Amino acid sequence: MISNIGIPGLVLILVIALIIFGPSKLPEMGKAMGQTLKEFKKSTKELTDDVSEPVEEAKKEAKKFTE
Repeated sequence: MISNIGIPGLVLILVIALIIFGPSKLPEMGKAMGQTLKEFKKSTKELTDDVSEPVEEAKKEAKKFTE
C-alpha cells in the first residue's frame, strides 16, 4: 500500500501535516512515532522468540526419538 504512494504523494502528505500540526509539533510526533515503532518491533521479536523456542525444543525431542 505504501509503495503505491510515490514521492509526490509523500510530499503532499508532509505538507498537509505541516499545515495541520505546525512546525513545532512535527518533530515531537516523529519522535513519538519512532518510539512506537521501536516498541512494536521489540514486542513482535519477543513474541516470535516465545513461539520459536518451544518449536526448537520439540524438534530436538523428535530428533532424539528418530536416532
